[in-house]
Amino acid sequence: MANTIQAIRGMHDVLPTQTPKWQFVEQQLREVLAAYGYSEIRLPIVEKTELFKRSIGEVTDIVEKEMYTFNDRNEDSLTLRPEGTAGCLRACLEHGLLHNQVHRLWYYGQMFRYERPQKGRYRQFIQLGVETYGMASADIDAELILLSHRFWQRLGIQDKVELQLNSLGTIEERAVYRDKLIAYFEQQPELLDEDSQRRLHKNPLRILDTKNPAMKVLVENAPSLIDFLGEESKAHFETLTSRLTALNIAYTLNPRLVRGLDYYSKTVFEWVTTELGSQGTICAGGRYDGLIEQLGGKANHAVGFAMGMERLLLLLEACGDTTAVKPVDAYLILVGDVAEKAGLVLAEKLRDALPQLKLQMHCGGGSFKSQFKKADKSGADYALILGEDEVNNEVVGVKFLRTQDEQQTLSSAELISLLNK
Repeated sequence: MANTIQAIRGMHDVLPTQTPKWQFVEQQLREVLAAYGYSEIRLPIVEKTELFKRSIGEVTDIVEKEMYTFNDRNEDSLTLRPEGTAGCLRACLEHGLLHNQVHRLWYYGQMFRYERPQKGRYRQFIQLGVETYGMASADIDAELILLSHRFWQRLGIQDKVELQLNSLGTIEERAVYRDKLIAYFEQQPELLDEDSQRRLHKNPLRILDTKNPAMKVLVENAPSLIDFLGEESKAHFETLTSRLTALNIAYTLNPRLVRGLDYYSKTVFEWVTTELGSQGTICAGGRYDGLIEQLGGKANHAVGFAMGMERLLLLLEACGDTTAVKPVDAYLILVGDVAEKAGLVLAEKLRDALPQLKLQMHCGGGSFKSQFKKADKSGADYALILGEDEVNNEVVGVKFLRTQDEQQTLSSAELISLLNK
């Protein structure tokens, strides 16, 4: 017997027993985004490789090590998207959405990175991205943080996450800081690991984001970027923090927070948790005003964030989430040929009258006992029983599967009234 084919390492199936929880979380996301006036945009999974090299930066782990890149039949270099910001901005520029316009957008879907698979970090993963364009003030930075905070409240995990903030200033301010940082690290080159030595003259800020514990003291004693900010950058950051304080949103200043992508400027933030070990970041983002010009557009303003869904579901599980998501409300049992024929009519009548009802009708025959077991296993609250006698008397039997209520026999109108509650 041939060996069965397995899923690719780091790419996982989401099984029918798991999808109700995903759907519940996704629904909460959509409702919160709608409450803030954000619109969905749907983007291709594959983009030209150059898009990511120009936006993310060639001296980053993503571009250097993690992208799924290939040549198509025309020898064009294409890449499975490792993140969504670049593709969203490419779409807005291509379709002329940024000319004298303000946009609040979101997208949702698969991203791909060739990383070492571990809990909370996969090679194919689902990400929510939220992007805004055309707004210069820190109020929109604050709105994105408030939006994400409201989402944590919806899920009941607001006490399990912490907001960390930093400002990366402008490109010019970072250039001055960059020189100071290089000079600092050059004083102790023997303490730099191989990755940091490679990045020293290309992207020294990424050294601050090292996960190497042997470099912890070196990084902690490095110059702080916030000391190199100009008045405008300081004012922007102070406006943001004052807005958050006024709304009782707690935060921690983290001067080593630089994010993993080159295009950020001014505000950067992360929502982190201690519930998931080393994979503690569940949502991260910031301002990236310079990226629009980098991709060929006119100077403009942009800020957004991304949220990893697998990691968020793991957090809910770690927090002992008990939210009940029922895939089925009622299960229709059909006994005999007459009932099987009438059952289709009844099922459609119930769905017409109750569009939100999740009704599963038994198919494939079988005894009453076997059907009843399937009804109970489905998780439904009600077993609706239809046999030849019920068809002739124009009634339906109702067995309460999750309570001790006595079985009832109801007309279709009475059944609709019951299920509507």
